[in-house]
Amino acid sequence: MSKLAEVSNKIIPKFLPSKASRIDTQLAQDGAVIDGPKTPADEAIDFFESIPSANEEPIQVYELRLEEDGGPNKDRAYTRLPPPYKPYVLRVTMDAGTPASKNGVFKTNFPLDGGVFDRDRFQQRRLPTDLSKPIKVDLPISHAGAFVYWVEYDNPISPDAKPERVKGREGYFNIDPILRVKKRSAILAENKPSVPGGGALTLELTNLPLDGLAILTLVSKWMGPIDQWDKHLTEASERGYNMIHWTPLQQRGESKSPYSIADQLAFDSEIFENGWKGTREEGAKIVGEKLRQAKDDFGLMGLIDVVLNHTANNSLWLLDHPEAGRCLKLAVCRPSRVPPHIPLGYSPHNSPHLAPAYEIDTAIVDLSASLSTQDLPTIITSSADVEKLISALRQKFAALDLWQYYVLDVRKEKSSVQNALSSEKVLQWSGANVAGKNIVELAHVAQSSGKILGLGQFRGRFEVKADPEYAAALVKAAFTELSDPGALADAWGDIVDVINVPLYEEANEDLKAAINGVRNRVNYIRLDPHGPRLGAISAESPLVETYFTRLPENKRTSKHPKSALALANNGWIWDANPLQNFAQLPSKAYLRREVIVWSDCVKLRYGASPKDNPWLWEYMTKYVQSLAELFDGFRIDNCHSTPLHVGVTLLDAARVVNPNLYVIAELFTGNEETDVHFVSRLGINSLIREAYNGWDPKEFSRLLYRHGLGKPIGSMDTATLVSAEELPSPTGKGPSRPATVTPLQGSAPHAVMFDLTHDNESPLDKRSAEDALSTGALVTFAHCGVGSNKGFDDLYPKLLNLVGENRRYGVETGEQKTGIAKAKRLLNHLHTEMILEGYTEGHVHQENDYIVIHRVQPNTHHGYVLVAHTAFRKGSKDRGWINPIQLRRTKVKYIFGVSIDIPSYEIAPNASTLRGLTSTLSEIPEVLAKEGSDGDGPFSEISIPDAFPPGSILLFATQMEGIDTSLDVFCASGADEAFRDLDLVDLNVVLYRADGEERDATAGKIGTYSIPGSGNLVYCGLEGWMAPLRHITTYNDLGHPLCAHLRDGAWAFDYVHHRLKVQTDNFPRLAAPAAWFEERFEKIKATTPSFLKPKYFAIAVVEAYKAARRAVVEQSSDFISSGHDFTQALALCSVQMYGQVSSASLHPAKSTPSLAAGLPHFTAGWARCWGRDVFISLRGLFLTTGNFDAARRHILTFSSTLKHGLIPNLLDSVRTPRYNSRDSPWFMLQNIQDYTKFAPEGLTILSESVKRRFPKDDTFVPWNDSRAYSDSSTIAEIIQEVLQRHAWGISFREHNAGPNLDMQMKAEGFNVNIYVDWKTGFVHGGSAFNCGTWMDKMGESERAGTKGVPGTPRDGAPVEITGLVKSALRWLDELSRSGKFPFKGVDAKIEGRTRLITYGEWGNLIQASFEKYYYVPLGTCSHLEAKTLQSSLVTDPADDTSHAINPALVNQRGIYKDVYGSGPGREWSDYQLRCNFPIAMVVAPELFNNQHAISSLRIADQRLRSPLGMKTLDAADAQYRGSYDNSNDSDDPAIAKGRNYHQGPEWGWPLGFFLRAYLSFDLKAGEGQTNPQETLHYLHTLLLPSRKYIRTDPWAGLPELTNADGAYCHDSCRTQAWSASTLLDFLHEVYTLNQSK
Repeated sequence: MSKLAEVSNKIIPKFLPSKASRIDTQLAQDGAVIDGPKTPADEAIDFFESIPSANEEPIQVYELRLEEDGGPNKDRAYTRLPPPYKPYVLRVTMDAGTPASKNGVFKTNFPLDGGVFDRDRFQQRRLPTDLSKPIKVDLPISHAGAFVYWVEYDNPISPDAKPERVKGREGYFNIDPILRVKKRSAILAENKPSVPGGGALTLELTNLPLDGLAILTLVSKWMGPIDQWDKHLTEASERGYNMIHWTPLQQRGESKSPYSIADQLAFDSEIFENGWKGTREEGAKIVGEKLRQAKDDFGLMGLIDVVLNHTANNSLWLLDHPEAGRCLKLAVCRPSRVPPHIPLGYSPHNSPHLAPAYEIDTAIVDLSASLSTQDLPTIITSSADVEKLISALRQKFAALDLWQYYVLDVRKEKSSVQNALSSEKVLQWSGANVAGKNIVELAHVAQSSGKILGLGQFRGRFEVKADPEYAAALVKAAFTELSDPGALADAWGDIVDVINVPLYEEANEDLKAAINGVRNRVNYIRLDPHGPRLGAISAESPLVETYFTRLPENKRTSKHPKSALALANNGWIWDANPLQNFAQLPSKAYLRREVIVWSDCVKLRYGASPKDNPWLWEYMTKYVQSLAELFDGFRIDNCHSTPLHVGVTLLDAARVVNPNLYVIAELFTGNEETDVHFVSRLGINSLIREAYNGWDPKEFSRLLYRHGLGKPIGSMDTATLVSAEELPSPTGKGPSRPATVTPLQGSAPHAVMFDLTHDNESPLDKRSAEDALSTGALVTFAHCGVGSNKGFDDLYPKLLNLVGENRRYGVETGEQKTGIAKAKRLLNHLHTEMILEGYTEGHVHQENDYIVIHRVQPNTHHGYVLVAHTAFRKGSKDRGWINPIQLRRTKVKYIFGVSIDIPSYEIAPNASTLRGLTSTLSEIPEVLAKEGSDGDGPFSEISIPDAFPPGSILLFATQMEGIDTSLDVFCASGADEAFRDLDLVDLNVVLYRADGEERDATAGKIGTYSIPGSGNLVYCGLEGWMAPLRHITTYNDLGHPLCAHLRDGAWAFDYVHHRLKVQTDNFPRLAAPAAWFEERFEKIKATTPSFLKPKYFAIAVVEAYKAARRAVVEQSSDFISSGHDFTQALALCSVQMYGQVSSASLHPAKSTPSLAAGLPHFTAGWARCWGRDVFISLRGLFLTTGNFDAARRHILTFSSTLKHGLIPNLLDSVRTPRYNSRDSPWFMLQNIQDYTKFAPEGLTILSESVKRRFPKDDTFVPWNDSRAYSDSSTIAEIIQEVLQRHAWGISFREHNAGPNLDMQMKAEGFNVNIYVDWKTGFVHGGSAFNCGTWMDKMGESERAGTKGVPGTPRDGAPVEITGLVKSALRWLDELSRSGKFPFKGVDAKIEGRTRLITYGEWGNLIQASFEKYYYVPLGTCSHLEAKTLQSSLVTDPADDTSHAINPALVNQRGIYKDVYGSGPGREWSDYQLRCNFPIAMVVAPELFNNQHAISSLRIADQRLRSPLGMKTLDAADAQYRGSYDNSNDSDDPAIAKGRNYHQGPEWGWPLGFFLRAYLSFDLKAGEGQTNPQETLHYLHTLLLPSRKYIRTDPWAGLPELTNADGAYCHDSCRTQAWSASTLLDFLHEVYTLNQSK
């Protein structure tokens, strides 16, 4: 049961004042919800399940993104949400496949399923399990409060590890309360202040945001009896305040301080008429009626101080030792009959560590009472007097022998050890050898043993003791030469002397600190001119405040021990840890006199929960609930010292009574993280910030900016980050509704900024009295709640003493003449009006002693400017200096200006009435703004008048000229229509185009845009602009170089639409988006001032970007359109890579779109389009996304280029293609197979005819030769030719062989030889001089001797080619058998005889040979090694004989060879662990033994997998070199000129094949057999680095490769086609798997 339920079950039914409208339900005894009126949570559920009303506004959705571990990031750990005037949705999202999504459950104590809130009752939502879809949980939000959430999930280390349940990091969301108050009429009419009726209350209620609060602190004891309060309320209302902050109104204790409350359940009798004897209930009724009147008649809500941490030193219930009674009623009504149980305060009895502090305190009291008898001063007039008293006190302290609380008693220690030795019960020494160590070393051993008991506990004198048996064992083991117990005991005594040394030092240091604490306090309270200057010292007025309240010894307290009658007083400590209770160990604050104590307040001892002190918890719960019933808000007094769990529980109890309770506090933590900790747990709605904490104008302006700016003028986050969608009902029932989604970035605690709080020194003391006007005015312009106190507004010269001051406030109503009231009236009203009307943007400028604030309504562009000349120094009348204030494209109209004249800082005495300094507010003659114009357009300029002394203020209205108030809407409108007709090639131009692509397409006229101070964008299209704009809009970073550039000129605006317009000849559909941009940008340029240009540029670009992305998604497959953001980001890479440039094409005579291998290195010309890259990328980028036309075009083009049975690796626009790639034709055949299965009517491609680029005799002819394109073949014939030419064998020398073709290659390298080994069916090829697979790095370094020497020749039968061949044969055999392919097999010459080898026969050869020739069995590896690497798979060493291996060359067992049949001298390369075998597993899984496969994949997972890809070579291999640097021309042949390109660097594209292979075989032979979701989750966690990369990298893709452990590689393409493609392949398989379910 929760603490709230524990307390409330006892309180609510019997003692809660009746007010049914505030009580929605009751808690049953077990904390469950019972029948009753509907709660706000119930009503929200009803709302979302109801039919939407006509013209219903879109539902607001706030989206909170969680991290991989299910917790929020640091910025989002605390989120503040607005009042739920209408139910809205908090959406929690995370990436699919994150660890936290694995059997994830979202838990929160917000009552999602209806009912009443209970902090310890959690409701949950299971996270979706479809990893192909976005993971989001929609929570219906309906009422205010403080709530916690987390995600609970399974977190196995690996797929086969036993899962354990993990609780993710907690996050907190606080929902602001709904505050409603009477609306007021406008304070201005036609920019004239104080018009008749201005600011008058109306009958209409309005919802008041927290920023609209204007709070005035009043001290009730200075207001007179309650029947005289109306005049004070009238004054406050007329001055524009809408909430009164009441200091405590409960019965005061003997000190008469409002914060020393004697009876928490009764209002102070002095509030009522003299001699009032009414009951508590009668008093509460009178106060409640006055508070209702304050709200109804004066528009003033009520906020009261709540004191939870202490009670008055004369509270009657303390006399019951401070003990608890058996029931609340008995305790309240007859406290003397309460039987003793539990202490309510901290005393030496229940907290023995306070005993020495109490002795010190008593010594101070005793000395204070005896000063006159000792010839010591009783009245302090000098520092010498202080030192005399401190000297006497030092002697007094010394006589206490407090060191006895710290040290061990040597005599007793020796005796106890001797007794232990004599009893022969000595423990056997079990520690390290101590023989021969000296006593200092032995003392250290003892100190670190934990056997010295009572250290730092101060339980009593000489209560620090060693365990005698331990001590005896130690000395016996150390002093082996001694046997006499007495001698050994003496030795222990010597050790104790050493142990005691630092303890004596600690005692002395603590005593010194205590003396210094007393000295500092004496100086302040009795000598400092800014202190209270207390009078004579006596027993009644001790030297300093007493730390303990001493309860009287009488019959009522006689049942308690005397030590229980001394109760620690409360206070506070400079720079203390607010989460540590300074009355409990290990704090020594009372002992060291570090507490700034309130001697009239006893600190309360709640314990850890209500069970520890039920009476106190029940009593204080009654207290807060009774106040919550009457008041709109609480100010938590001494919040930072109130135990957090106490505040949480009692505020929860108060919110049961008043769900919309507004809570503020002043924290003195000095740490923003600690502030957030308190705010999030307690549900503090506002933290008090104080303007007078600014020590100079610069710091003051920083405070205004930090807490009161709102948003900078021209902010773009609101306009650009929101998106629209259809929202399904969050309950799963009911209709969808239109919604607006706003991402959450986390929150800072909300501020309520006081110019000066009621308990701080006056402006006269801190700066100057004149400064009250300027500071008070500036605070009202803060975009946050604001506050003040009557003494500030009336210019009280000094801080009033809450205890000793008994005069009454002076009051004025009607025309405000006192102090700064006239200005405050105008500005307070204006503050609230600006908040209600949406003046959310602001600008703060500080220059010398001036601070200027401009507040603006971002839609209407109306604003107000306040100019304030601060007065931090007394006596100055100097105007100071500020440059003229220039406002672009803005009209300025003068409203109001005043200066203040205070002739004297002295005030005439008045025995009955509190008055402020005599002052005059002099209105400043109208200040006319100068209008002008320059190259940047028209402007208005405000110049400060010559007579403008410190403290003066000016107020102006502003209106931006010529700007359409609907410009936001216009800039965001029509984008879908402008982009809807674009095809994917058009969208490539709009969204992307790297510099090389754009220059190629525009004949060098246009490249990527360069931003001064930031550099070139990576793309010419919108994605290029989005890279900086994402940061700018997320963080509202208007200081970014792009924003500065946009303010400086129109170049960027013109670039965006101009580049589209000039390309409409080639891309005519671009005319629509070009015109769309131009229309908006021309209007922005013509009508907006420079400071707003970044905002409107961002709105247009972001909206266009969204529309363009939507256009891509709408043209994509369901897999993409229904997928999560990662799937869609990868799909956009297909548009990123597929575009049209001039110098690269799929046709030699005309420009066509083509697929780039990567950017920025492969943008144009011969380097753009690569056969291997195209057909590794085609399945993912084109087939899974649904772009079948682009896939078909590439298949047809490359098929037309078939020559020698190969397709070109370098296409070169089909002009001079190069044929040096052994794997490319097989990847193409795999893609044709995939195409037939993906595309509608896909098999028809086999019958399509293509014209052959070269004659069938392989003669090289130019593309425009008559022999070119003279022959034709169907795709089926092309496929057959590939197989047939390989079956016959391929041997040729590349056309144009030599340096003109490849300047790095040796002559032998141009010879291409490929053949089929008909014993195995494997296709072999290559040589030591060329590299015909994707691992194709040719050595280039003459210095290192590697020129023409491949880094990875992989001659023989590479494993992936074997798999691709087998896949093609299996497919063709199936088609041939079903009559869908016109051929049966190939002719081959075997053993001298030519015969037909069917596809099936060839495939069976490979099938029968594969495991024997490629698998490296476990063989002689140990059982432990096998179990570590391959789980349960352990084979017999005899396996070596059944596999074609050379054990001497084996480095790693249980894997598949990378190649079979490497050339002479490189046989070892067969056995290298590389990332290629998963490719064969994916395309031809039938080749693999399931157990061998999953075990080898687990090895690859451990040894090859990297953050963004796969290592190309095992790091344990002697040839491993993990970092690629192509510019390195050292003499190291392994790395010179980047020869290690594929010798360890981590390539992206193999990762997708690894994931697909792992998924396939784990479902067959691993954990996935029984728990496929386990496997899916594990594999998706491997994608998290890729998710993060594509989301954050400006290229919006995945890199070609990274260096070791994912390090950046500067020679890599920043985005590579196949890196994105193969991950799409994997995600599509997951999607298909989910669809099959």
